[in-house]
Amino acid sequence: MRIENSFLLAPGVGEKTEKKLWKQGITHWDDVTESSISDNKKQKISNFLSKARKNLEVGNSVFFGSQLPSKSVWRMYRNFEESATFFDIETTGLSPEKNKVTTVSLYRGGESKTFVQGQDLTRENLQKEIHKSKVLVSFNGKMFDQPFLEKNYNLDIELPHIDLMHSCRRIGLTGGLKKIEKDLGVERELEDIDGREAVRLWKKYENKGNENALEDLIRYNRYDTENLEQVLELVHSRLEHRFFLKHVENRNI
Repeated sequence: MRIENSFLLAPGVGEKTEKKLWKQGITHWDDVTESSISDNKKQKISNFLSKARKNLEVGNSVFFGSQLPSKSVWRMYRNFEESATFFDIETTGLSPEKNKVTTVSLYRGGESKTFVQGQDLTRENLQKEIHKSKVLVSFNGKMFDQPFLEKNYNLDIELPHIDLMHSCRRIGLTGGLKKIEKDLGVERELEDIDGREAVRLWKKYENKGNENALEDLIRYNRYDTENLEQVLELVHSRLEHRFFLKHVENRNI
């Protein structure tokens, strides 16, 4: 599913109306002008879609993120997947006010990088990465990772954010990332490291200068980030079937 299959963007169009349009064969923006919907509604939708097309042409993902309901932001992934950034952070605790970020790993276009506290984890470097991105993807990042980064580095992140924890819940997948990976059949090599161990690894590095501990922490942080892409691909396919394809079966989309 791509953003061009969505009509929730348009004013006055909710999920029920959108499903009706799909079932009538109006499955793409281009179908609106040839549809049998009322002239008044057709004009309103067409006017808005003209604006949407212009924003899509220039790659303005923020526009679509602001128009789509939060639970439907996954729909825009295919349009911006080449510049989607999967990210994950490690911290010394759970409070953005009391604790600090230790590492931030980002995965985009098949390449990974990790910023480390006290080395290259800076506001400037984070801003550069955000500037290169069109969509952010995380697991529980809306409630944890993003607020931590905004608080600790004085950032105001406006990019659309696909939080896979919430996307997974929409298709009945619950629990933490490791459990969901198993449910989806995604293999994981680093079974012996979790969030608590990540804190201990950082302390070994910070207090004792243990470089091996830092390497393990980076490997764990980066591994989580890279696995998010596999999870999103599988979850996107299920979301697409449940919330789009089943309403347009036997139609050419």
